Amino acid sequence: MKSIQWLSCVLLGAACSVACGGHDFGEEQLDSTQQASSIHLKGGPSSEPAFTDNGLTLSVSGELSGLGNQNITVNLDATGVPRATCTNPAGSTQPPGQNPASVTLSGTQHIAAGEIKNGTVPFSLTSAGPESPIRGAPDCPNRKWTEAITDIAFTSATITVTQGGNSLTVVCTFSPATSDGAVPASQVECTSS
Repeated sequence: MKSIQWLSCVLLGAACSVACGGHDFGEEQLDSTQQASSIHLKGGPSSEPAFTDNGLTLSVSGELSGLGNQNITVNLDATGVPRATCTNPAGSTQPPGQNPASVTLSGTQHIAAGEIKNGTVPFSLTSAGPESPIRGAPDCPNRKWTEAITDIAFTSATITVTQGGNSLTVVCTFSPATSDGAVPASQVECTSS
């Protein structure tokens, strides 16, 4: 009789651990410090985060899934082409066209393990803004002028999510480059790894 009960517990696993005298018959269980191994965007393989061009910064939001019970760090690196103006010492603004090279702006969000519910958690973060005015006015007629970035057209964004030893990298490109406001999903293409 005891061998039949033992065999039933082996076949049914941990659900019978109480009936089998608390014995563990090989069923591996995760404790609260272990983590999932498949961080991904919630919603399936074609899921993409939502982006908003705020003029001088880029915001991203979405929901993560496949998470364990550890703190998470979400990083955003947004690359774009700035639009700038040059102002002479008398205060007259030169016509547009003196545009600096592309910039990469970053932002970070830390999410505590306690915010994770059933392996999922939303995220939302915004990049820092560019340095403006630009020191030395390198794209203006001389160093006495003031060069100010007035807008950024974002061309790409990389989101990196880390939790313990696991990570997710989502690289998104915008075509055409963004303009102020919500970025239409039809203009966003992302790949995850």
